[in-house]
Amino acid sequence: MQPQIIGIRFTKIGKIYHFDATSVPEIQLGEHVIADTARGDHLGEVVEVPEKAPQGNTGGWKKVLRRATPRDLLLAQTWKEKETEALIDCREIASKMKLPNAKIIKAEYNYNGSRLSYLYSHEGDKKVNLNKLRNAVQKKHNQTQVEMRQIGPRDVAKIIGGLGACGQEKRCCTMYLTDFSPISIKMAKAQGISLAPSEITGMCGRLRCCLIYEYEAYAKARKTLPKRKKRVVTPKGEGRVIDLNPLTETVVVQLDDEVRGARHSFHRDEIEPWNELEALRRKAEEPCKENCNCGKHEDKKENAQAQSA
Repeated sequence: MQPQIIGIRFTKIGKIYHFDATSVPEIQLGEHVIADTARGDHLGEVVEVPEKAPQGNTGGWKKVLRRATPRDLLLAQTWKEKETEALIDCREIASKMKLPNAKIIKAEYNYNGSRLSYLYSHEGDKKVNLNKLRNAVQKKHNQTQVEMRQIGPRDVAKIIGGLGACGQEKRCCTMYLTDFSPISIKMAKAQGISLAPSEITGMCGRLRCCLIYEYEAYAKARKTLPKRKKRVVTPKGEGRVIDLNPLTETVVVQLDDEVRGARHSFHRDEIEPWNELEALRRKAEEPCKENCNCGKHEDKKENAQAQSA
């Protein structure tokens, strides 16, 4: 029997995790359930009910324990309201301990208050030992299991929120990004974006997530265009490519017979590669062999016969 796999989201704009919901029949989108996770029981919302189980899971599926009751939802709201107080307590203890480079970003209770997770970040490559801080906080919250969990700079920016580097009222990560894709500098280069840090760096100090949005379109368009510095033949003569406009499928060409600085824009259908035309020109100028089928020798034979006659 195939297990009933569903996708659950534990935060409003968070990653989707898949669980086995075979023990909870006829589950529907939008329902809340209690799931067994690596960090204890958590309450989440069902956001996916795929027809087939997702591929790539080799360790087995964690299980959905039951549907959430109204009491569970009320408990979750009650403990969520206590997260700010728990965060302030932890920051006060951390300031007294004078922990270097460690920043406590957020406190998270699970739905019934049995587990309290502190999300923190720190600068530098060396690991920070927060055992003393965890033990001190554990004494104050002795009815709850306390854990410290490190997060990256992108996650920090997502939690804090604020204006985007582009001036948008909210950052993309706080509005709809449920997961972070790998971003590389070549994505900026492919789109012709300035490599100045202020142009490609987000508020998190990492490359902007939006660099990936149009990258595939630019990469696909560039495959149909000649590279910079390549010689091409245009309706106005021969020249060299000095710039590309992938989205409009046009290239900017500096013609050979124009004054320095003059530029002309041509659509990709209006230009031809200079090296291909040059190769055809050279081939046409090569002497033909006697046994070739180009037809030139037939003309020579007919002319010779006509002269002899």
